[in-house]
Amino acid sequence: METYKDMKNGVFPSVCSLDCPDQCGLLVHKQDGKIVKIEGDPDHPITKGSICNKVRNMTERIYDRNRIETPLKRVGQKGEGKFTPISWEEAIETITTHWEKLIKEEGPESILPYSFYGNMGNLSAEGMDRRFFNRLGASQLDRTICSLAGTVGYDYTMGGSYGTDPEDMTETQLFIFWGVNAVSTNMHQVMIAQKARKKGAKIIVIDVHKNQTGKMADWFIPILPGSDGALALGIMHILYKENLVNQAFLEKYTVGYKELEEHLEQYHPEMISAITGVPIEDLYQLARMYGNTSPSMIRIGNGLQHHDNGGMNARTISCLPALTGQWLVKGGGAVRANADFLSFNRAALQRPDLLKTETRAINMNQIGKALLQKEQPIQSLYVYSSNPALVAPESNLVRAGLAREDLFTVVHDLFITETALFADIVLPAKSAFEITDFYTSYWHNHIQLQEPVIPPYGESKSNTEVFRLLAQGMGFDDQALQDSDIELINQALQGAGNPYLPDLTYEQLKKERYIKASNMENFLEALPTPSGKIELYSKKMEEDGYPALPTYMPLVEEKEYPLQYVPAPNHNFLNSTFSNNEKHILLEKTPKLFIHPIDAESRGIEDGMTVRIWNNRGECELTAVVGENVLPGVVVSQGLWSDMTGKKHLVNSLTPDRIADMGGGATFFSGRVNVETIKNESLQ
Repeated sequence: METYKDMKNGVFPSVCSLDCPDQCGLLVHKQDGKIVKIEGDPDHPITKGSICNKVRNMTERIYDRNRIETPLKRVGQKGEGKFTPISWEEAIETITTHWEKLIKEEGPESILPYSFYGNMGNLSAEGMDRRFFNRLGASQLDRTICSLAGTVGYDYTMGGSYGTDPEDMTETQLFIFWGVNAVSTNMHQVMIAQKARKKGAKIIVIDVHKNQTGKMADWFIPILPGSDGALALGIMHILYKENLVNQAFLEKYTVGYKELEEHLEQYHPEMISAITGVPIEDLYQLARMYGNTSPSMIRIGNGLQHHDNGGMNARTISCLPALTGQWLVKGGGAVRANADFLSFNRAALQRPDLLKTETRAINMNQIGKALLQKEQPIQSLYVYSSNPALVAPESNLVRAGLAREDLFTVVHDLFITETALFADIVLPAKSAFEITDFYTSYWHNHIQLQEPVIPPYGESKSNTEVFRLLAQGMGFDDQALQDSDIELINQALQGAGNPYLPDLTYEQLKKERYIKASNMENFLEALPTPSGKIELYSKKMEEDGYPALPTYMPLVEEKEYPLQYVPAPNHNFLNSTFSNNEKHILLEKTPKLFIHPIDAESRGIEDGMTVRIWNNRGECELTAVVGENVLPGVVVSQGLWSDMTGKKHLVNSLTPDRIADMGGGATFFSGRVNVETIKNESLQ
């Protein structure tokens, strides 16, 4: 039977694989066997045919002249980027021979996988790879770099990743975008809000930077980095004081509302204003708008949880809809993530039972320190669906670790990335358009199937294919390491016990394409918190060593540097994806540093100058944009720019690898820096 990838011409359904909440439905146009155009699928129930620039220009990435076509072996020094082509047979034999020797001499924990969600497909991100490394007995990676602090914080209140259905937001009258540049990272959420605005809805944006989302708001509220939890406490203080809480809802659906009211006495507006930088009158106006407008919905972003207090920030904000009873109003409530409505059988997919002995776990945020540790050193690193040399904090430490001559590194990717420069073996990866996988959005509530629409590029292989080959090379004969992609999908979709998603099959997904979770309107009746209710007071938090009530926790002070620094995302890259593609670089133009006029004037910085930004971890050079898009004392950059051209754009060389308060999360946005002029150079 002819499949999509075999057909030379036509328009074929697909799914966006990027780590983005929108997870768009796509239509891929082919001529003579190649993709010539990518557009949105108008039949998708949420994304409805609209897609972002990243994906619209994806074709240039798929057929980029720099894409890897064959396995490669290093022939130069680490970091030099000199490789020679080899066969897949030689690549697999080289890797497995090296690992067999390491296991015999050092033990399997000397090997560490490093991956994240460069492709959000569930098989690609957490399927055969987890099975293989469990069977190998390798060190485990704590994959905490993105959202875990906020997930844990939100879960203490709500019991899981449950929130407002985006399809109900057409009814919303007040949108609060909090710590999320949704124009660049959740565009369909913005489209829903703008459509509601035509019917009278208002949009408030709370952020450290007046980015594209801030500029489209009815009211932009600038806030000092890491003070989000304090602002939420100030709002709650006023809600109680002005009788704007929904007492009936609190009594029926929450625990701890009385303790919370007493606790909030200390968070008076004068104190909150001093912590957040939000004027007292604005604090009152915000609280009153929130308390008096229904339906109101808070879009809780990732930004506010990339701090030392990130988990508590998410935990605190998540209490707000309970105080006003917005969870019972269609289009009201909050959404941080809706992933648990689409939860599947992860144990069946990942097979943790294949791991026979307890192994160490290494937090991915501290990969630099881990690679340089002398005791029980990591002797081999296998990197896939990630680029730690650019993405991980304390980048200079990471690169020092990658440069170790005794570290055997394998990288599986589409391109020679900053990490691949240090690899001993580089393996060519398939793009998402070349694989079979299933996708579960963490914002909208639809599960989707991806089938290959083009043949493999060169000799590229998917994650599942490579791990089957590695298992064979290691002599592992477990059936779990031989299962096909379709078998993996069927195993993952059966037996999850998810009340919102019945057991499904690959054939059902193939037939229906989009399947939505159901019965979500009743989720308040079955919250998986210890009490079964929204926990304003959490005994579990107390048991875990945290305050039981939402509490403001200040950031770690780096007193020697005067400016708080936030390396935020930009519009045309997604983390390091697209940062090496010419089209997307041209769209984004120049890496910039946004600085307030007060801070610029005191340093002799004028708009358009190249400035040096530094701390004890590293330095980089960016173009200054002087204006009131940030508060005094705050500087913001946007995007992870490649430094492979020799330019000093490595912003994560400045970021701390401290661990956040919850979940082992990252603290990218809690660092401090100084800034000075280099030379007067106008923007081109």
